[in-house]
Amino acid sequence: MPHHTSIDEESLSARDFARLSELIHAQAGISLGSEKKTMVEVRLKRRLRTLNMPSYHDYCEFIFSRKGVQDELVHLIDVITTNKTDFFREPAHFEFLRQQALPELSARIAGARPLLAWSAGCSSGEEPYTLAIVLSEYAAMQPGFRFSILATDISTAVLEKARIGVYSEECAAPIPIALKQKYLSRSRGAESCRVRIVPELRQTVEFRRLNFMDADYGVAEKADAIFCRNVLIYFDRPTQQSILRKLIAHLVPDGYLFVGHSETLHDMSLPVVPVAPALYRKVDA
Repeated sequence: MPHHTSIDEESLSARDFARLSELIHAQAGISLGSEKKTMVEVRLKRRLRTLNMPSYHDYCEFIFSRKGVQDELVHLIDVITTNKTDFFREPAHFEFLRQQALPELSARIAGARPLLAWSAGCSSGEEPYTLAIVLSEYAAMQPGFRFSILATDISTAVLEKARIGVYSEECAAPIPIALKQKYLSRSRGAESCRVRIVPELRQTVEFRRLNFMDADYGVAEKADAIFCRNVLIYFDRPTQQSILRKLIAHLVPDGYLFVGHSETLHDMSLPVVPVAPALYRKVDA
């Protein structure tokens, strides 16, 4: 009997990896070096099983077909994008927001409109919900202060998880106890080791799919603060600069841009000035 290789014995050819890498770079701006080939193989294997496809090559043929581009591209990007995030990650940023940025921004708005904070690359929701907690706490002490949060990501899978707002207790560990009691409810029964963001807090966040490569981000109102942290590391330098230009264009004058600590805007000509580590303020260009 002829021996058919199973998907477990299959490997992704260098040529197919190159084709997929080009497609991902063109569609999502993400750079995948050859050292990422094994990661792509491992992550795609699950997709191949779901689609009942015998080989990576068949998958490549499918993704480059008209139907594949329409139906599968969004899943391919979901599989490739890494989603690692935590509540109150890089806490100094939230401290700055609470003590300096919010008093300053809310004084400028003076109740004329809600303050808008944007979590760009929001992953499974920990960052926008942290923002919602910080802003809710501030609002409780400032009568007349209103806010809204926009949370965007390219991955439909993580957006779905974020909308639901259910997390493991381990995941919620960085949230201070008093805030946990206020903003989390415990799941009942079999799910008792899980917690859920309370509805009032979930309602302050709007989740939306957004691809940083799009020419127009479709965000009508300008944001007072944009958090785009640990997202830019996946892009090459020219793509980073182009994304940052578009994001900064969506900031109000003197609005704040928060990036990840391993990300630098050094040597990029952008209309921002550094304020603190991984934190910039927009200036009039």
